[in-house]
Amino acid sequence: MTEADFAFLRDYLRKRSGLSLGAEKRYLVESRLTPVCRRFNIATLTDLVGTLRLSREGALEKAVVEAMTTNETFFFRDRAPFDLFRDVLLPKAIAARASQRRLRIWSAAASTGQEPYSLAMMLHEAAAQLAGWQIEIVGTDLSTEVLEKARLGLYSHFEVQRGLPVQLLVKHFTQVGEQWRISPALAGMVSFRPLNLLSPFEHLGQFDIVYCRNVLIYFDAPTKTDVLERIAKALAPDGALLLGAAETVIGLTEALVPDSQHRGLYRQAAAAGRGAMPHRLAAGF
Repeated sequence: MTEADFAFLRDYLRKRSGLSLGAEKRYLVESRLTPVCRRFNIATLTDLVGTLRLSREGALEKAVVEAMTTNETFFFRDRAPFDLFRDVLLPKAIAARASQRRLRIWSAAASTGQEPYSLAMMLHEAAAQLAGWQIEIVGTDLSTEVLEKARLGLYSHFEVQRGLPVQLLVKHFTQVGEQWRISPALAGMVSFRPLNLLSPFEHLGQFDIVYCRNVLIYFDAPTKTDVLERIAKALAPDGALLLGAAETVIGLTEALVPDSQHRGLYRQAAAAGRGAMPHRLAAGF
């Protein structure tokens, strides 16, 4: 692969997925796209670049972008964002939404489903408080391949051993051969949809809580700003946004501000100006 080929692929991936690759990532491009070449009977990466330049073959474009996305995930990943959901966000949501009895949550980088299913398990534990509520968890991801796995809700021994307490495994999963299938009750709480965060997502509607963790780190600053400002518009006025431990809104947008008490938690700047966070339960999150 020539320098010109690598430059083309960097620009190609940035425009289609937001992925910002440094010059040191050449090895990563080669290792992940070489199998794509084999799958499509393309001899070399240079030939792949030539094909991408000359055609808009949808299956090949999709394969190239999905091969470069990182799908690392596991149940209750980093634990703290889920403890925050259980101890702070959910109790405040129950108080703030008592009249509507409706709660919408968006897992914006759902990958193979462990994050939204982890949230579903926590909501199931609060079932007595949420009786009669309309609960919706929307999981989105750029990759249709990982979303298919998420919809199946079928996980290997290795996957269920990563972060999932054994009591929740026994309670919410059924063993199927050498794999574990999530219960229909939890599967019914989550809907999965393909979505590129670079594309408009107004059609998803408004959310009370958004988890967008460990995806912005792969974007350049202008893309981060664009995505964050559109997420701010998708949040309810008293909504909550959770980012990954290495992510922030500081220096990127004034539409969102950090919560002073909880790391990784952000809210609309307008709500902060009204003193809506974090103490007044009636104001929600």
